[in-house]
Amino acid sequence: MDKLSYIPLGGVTKVTKNMHLYEYGDSVLIVDCGLGFADETMMGVDLLLPDITYLKNSKKKIVGMVITHGHEDHMGALPYILPDLPGDFQIFASKFTTEIANDKLKEFGVARKINFLDFGREVQIGPFKITLIRVTHSVPDTSHVFIKTPIGNFYHGSDFKFDPNPYDGKRSDIEAITSIARQGVLCLLSDCLGSEKPGKSRSESTLTIPIEEEMRNTKGKFILTTYSSNIARLNQTIDAARKLNKFVCFLGRSLIKAADLGQRIKYLNIEKSIEISIDQLKNIKDNNVVLIVAGAQGQEGSALSRIVNGDHKDVTIKPNDTVVFSADPIPGNEVSVYSLVDAICKIGARVIYSEISDAFHVSGHGTQDDLAEIMDLVSPKYLLPIGGTYRHIVSYRDIALKKGYTREQIIMPDDGLEIIFEGNKVSYGRKLPIKNVYVDQLSGEEIESFVLRDREKLSKEGIVILMIEVDASGQIFGNPNIIVKGFPSAEITKIVKGLPVELRKKLSKKSKVSDWNYERKTIGNIVERFIFYKFRRRPLVLPVVIEV
Repeated sequence: MDKLSYIPLGGVTKVTKNMHLYEYGDSVLIVDCGLGFADETMMGVDLLLPDITYLKNSKKKIVGMVITHGHEDHMGALPYILPDLPGDFQIFASKFTTEIANDKLKEFGVARKINFLDFGREVQIGPFKITLIRVTHSVPDTSHVFIKTPIGNFYHGSDFKFDPNPYDGKRSDIEAITSIARQGVLCLLSDCLGSEKPGKSRSESTLTIPIEEEMRNTKGKFILTTYSSNIARLNQTIDAARKLNKFVCFLGRSLIKAADLGQRIKYLNIEKSIEISIDQLKNIKDNNVVLIVAGAQGQEGSALSRIVNGDHKDVTIKPNDTVVFSADPIPGNEVSVYSLVDAICKIGARVIYSEISDAFHVSGHGTQDDLAEIMDLVSPKYLLPIGGTYRHIVSYRDIALKKGYTREQIIMPDDGLEIIFEGNKVSYGRKLPIKNVYVDQLSGEEIESFVLRDREKLSKEGIVILMIEVDASGQIFGNPNIIVKGFPSAEITKIVKGLPVELRKKLSKKSKVSDWNYERKTIGNIVERFIFYKFRRRPLVLPVVIEV
């Protein structure tokens, strides 16, 4: 048996849901277990999962799993998928990845543990031997995986860039990569997300001076929002605050958790003397405050969204404040992000985002020069681009062709498509049927179809349609028109009479409307809570808000 199959269940042709199978005989090694994210067309859906039907039905033995880094699209599906995977196999990851993944499993009540594997240490997993190699990315302890198999060596090079001056000082281990290359590499699987962009990816350290200067020039509060896992960006902001004698406050559940984790493992450097709690903000002048806030993607209900829309009880944005979006919008989130930007502009505060300045965010993905460099370092026989859409895969192929690789050496993957390495040859095998797996984030329940879930809600819980006129101050104008279906007549009467009173009560506390999309969601939430409290039902609520 001199054959190995590589099967991606996610993470090729689409950027998220990373899950890669290396199959030798009856043994399967899994690399990554990531989430995907629903877009605005997927009504009633929060998350997407890799389809693991093949793993459950194939009768192959999963001998182990390795997680490359601590981003949700590479490890976020663990609590949803691990309980359904057959066998009690070991899972390995680097230090930060182990900590963040174990915290997530504990939060979901999943009784599994990720094992810490240090960089450079080889471990045997069934017929495979794996070694983690340090690379730079936008989250600490990101790793590539060197996989020795009976038919040849594979270099699994997911998300990375070659940052010569990372803020934490931990550079990509070029020496380890070149040492591995001397052992021979049959195939390099490489991140290709930055393949369309020329040159070399910018260093994280280039952000230090802009952050410090903007903080110094801000007359009010300095508010920065970024990904909670970007510990380097948090440290940059904290170091600037320390230098300028300002206090730092973390806002938002995900950021507070990341800050606690970072301090616990000594990756986040902040003294108790400069970190303040939200309760202490009222005692400190605005120009002495730095807020690091969750919600860089405009997420509904995030700390930043609530602050901007006047729903945060402790923090407001004022004209002298500066808000920095230190993250690019993820495709699909542009509307949410720019709605927040518009609302901040209306308040009169200074707002900096990627469309007007690239000085406050750099990508964690290598661009064309980085991708060409890893080809040179690893010197593989075959190339297989991963972690991008098909246009990124084609751009990667163009880079490889310019480097002298032939089209036969560049493998064009697809989700569910088996790629067979046999001897010194590569061929395409089966095409597994890969279906979309939808999940409700709050319940953790898998949704076979979001249409079916809405239909079920309509049939069991009913529907409430609310047509309401709201003026610019956020107050109800006239009487709402309420249509209720699927409830007993006595309950309909109580809803029609009680709901306007509840809406006036809740909306009387609101200030001027800055974001009508947010206002519509707020009214919908009030209706849902009122009906659940009164009748313990969760109907489909469709608010129609008319601006007057």
